[in-house]
Amino acid sequence: MHTITLINGDGIGPEISQSVMDIIKASGLEINWDIQTAGADVIEKEGKPLPDRVLASIKKNKVALKAPVTTPIGKGFRSVNVQLRKDLNLYANLRPCKNLPGIVTRFDNVDLVVVRENTEDLYAGVEEQIDENTAHSIKIITRQASERICRFAFDYAVKNNRKEVCAVSKANIMKLSDGLFLDAYRTVAKDYPQIKQREILVDNLCMQLVQDPTRFDVLVLPNLYGDIVSDLTAGFIGGLGVAQGANIGLDCAVFEPVHGSAPDIKGQNKANPTALLLSAIEMLRYIGENQHAQKIEKALFKTLSNGDKTQDIGGNLTTTEFTQKVISNL
Repeated sequence: MHTITLINGDGIGPEISQSVMDIIKASGLEINWDIQTAGADVIEKEGKPLPDRVLASIKKNKVALKAPVTTPIGKGFRSVNVQLRKDLNLYANLRPCKNLPGIVTRFDNVDLVVVRENTEDLYAGVEEQIDENTAHSIKIITRQASERICRFAFDYAVKNNRKEVCAVSKANIMKLSDGLFLDAYRTVAKDYPQIKQREILVDNLCMQLVQDPTRFDVLVLPNLYGDIVSDLTAGFIGGLGVAQGANIGLDCAVFEPVHGSAPDIKGQNKANPTALLLSAIEMLRYIGENQHAQKIEKALFKTLSNGDKTQDIGGNLTTTEFTQKVISNL
């Protein structure tokens, strides 16, 4: 039996976590869930949003499924997501973006993947207050991290029969930092002659994406651009409620949805568990449970194809009703 860390988050996190656990159990796969709490709700009891016990659990189990955790804007504690990625060296953020059945969107045949560097750039959080009216944030780009994420993107393309890896930067303006990222991409690309290579500036990418996202295959980006672009691409497939994600390192992997904790609908039985379920399906493939992953995915796709959806994607089902529909389709 697999033992997997489950960070059930806050806001809608506990609700959608329970939904996913119920669906996986109904598929016939028994998992020993090591349930851990994190975020704003644990600060009062333990003094910090990411207690050491959470990191210890992931390091022991090697795999975690994480529901969303609230991050204060402009003040308060640092993002739990950022700290997890840094402390566990989860250097690759993987966000597949593919149309789902039964969800009407502006574009059809969208099937692209955002590969985001996860450990540095402006997200390193190196900031200083120069004076009362001036603050500096330091953009950190290293060759080691850039080559590592580019190699991850090319390896992913080879393994998943992808045709192209496109490097995204703003190297025309940030010639040193983004220039270094781009140079690292070019160095790594030489080892993959079978994969088509392309370079694009991030602003041009955004324009082209909203014109026709089917022009792109695998995108590899520094941290900040990757965060923004991955949310943009989520809009092509129905929004953050159906957007999956994974954070992968050499020793550990944490699978999580792209969306936030939605505290405004906490406890109202309205939350959409699809993104967390898709992340869990990817997690099951990662641990070698391909048969159960395929079984759950087929049940989810059948549910959506039948028009059984939560309110955020055009349906009228509650969280528990949607969960039961997926389980019945298993």
